[in-house]
Amino acid sequence: MKLLFVANRVPYPPYRGDKLKIWNLANRLKKQNELHLITIAQSNEELKYIEELRQVFKSVDIYYLPKWKSALNALFVIFGKQPFQVAYFRSKGFSRKLNDILSNHKFDAIHVQHLRMAQYFNARVPAHAILDLPDAFSLYWQRRAENAKHLWMRIFARMEFKRLLNYEQEILPRFGLNLVCSPEDCEYLKANSKANLDVLPNGVDTTIYHPREAFETHKFRVLFTGNMDYEPNVDAVEYFVEQIWPTVLSSVPEAKFIIAGQRPVGRVQKLVSESVEVTGFVLNMADEYAKARVVVAPLRFGAGTQNKVLEALSMGIPVICSRVGFKGLGIESGEGAILAETAEDFSLQVIDLLLHDENWKKISGAGAEIISSRFSWDAVAAMLQTYFESRKA
Repeated sequence: MKLLFVANRVPYPPYRGDKLKIWNLANRLKKQNELHLITIAQSNEELKYIEELRQVFKSVDIYYLPKWKSALNALFVIFGKQPFQVAYFRSKGFSRKLNDILSNHKFDAIHVQHLRMAQYFNARVPAHAILDLPDAFSLYWQRRAENAKHLWMRIFARMEFKRLLNYEQEILPRFGLNLVCSPEDCEYLKANSKANLDVLPNGVDTTIYHPREAFETHKFRVLFTGNMDYEPNVDAVEYFVEQIWPTVLSSVPEAKFIIAGQRPVGRVQKLVSESVEVTGFVLNMADEYAKARVVVAPLRFGAGTQNKVLEALSMGIPVICSRVGFKGLGIESGEGAILAETAEDFSLQVIDLLLHDENWKKISGAGAEIISSRFSWDAVAAMLQTYFESRKA
């Protein structure tokens, strides 16, 4: 099939969720399809990766939209109804380039990544276009409003939630098929729109993230991973250090909490202590997982499926999750991941896995098995191939 990917970010290097998904799916789909890419760059640095992208895509069109223009776009809708997230990625130049491509080429299917890019199909949505949503965006902002620490953020998040919910209700039914990464998000959007929805989960590269029996695990090492300028991650580690970690240390004083991820903001750096380490950028995150006894995902807002959870499970590292980190997995508590709904429960689960080898081994084995059967990128790519074939022009 001849496939066009309309991506909201340059999918290289694949260091964040939306880039990671497109890059891994495309690398597998290129084996039996002809792939084409049009995307937006917001820095000159991103323009340097065109040769890497051409190893996967037959044609690559990158439109440069500087962040200052995006900021103006968002500013202009303060008194309007369009979501700020959508306005931020608005560009007449990109729209013209996309329309030119669609006019001069015939594609068997079109992959539209993220709600932000749906705006470029406002006039008419081709029957063979699929809108791939990483998560239910309005659900993310609803949870962010509920957990915001400052009044101004609660007001802004509530406003954005309402705008996104209205936008989802308007735009999703125009696409013949919409995909989300978890059953939870799918159920939420079905309840709040008249759209045709299905699930395309996030995946894991099991050739990189796999159990390592020969790798020495630190007995009392607790790990959190993620981009550390991303607000849900910043809030999660603050919550963990302030409300969960002291209880863990009272029972396991040797324990160490590692926060691993690029661009740690000041609020994260302030958490450093004798028992808390902030690594900054990690070149090989699989090595970092392999040294951990337990991975934690104490997220209080967000949506979708968390890559940090899938990667840890794939390596056989037990994960303790809040409801936000757990619900999107579609598994039972104990199948590699454990659901902890309160700070007290969270701390008790961490202590148990740090101290009891038998329970640790049981949880560890279940997680690796779940990933290999349901969340490998090969399995997810095969699923997307089937969706493309169902929409073929």
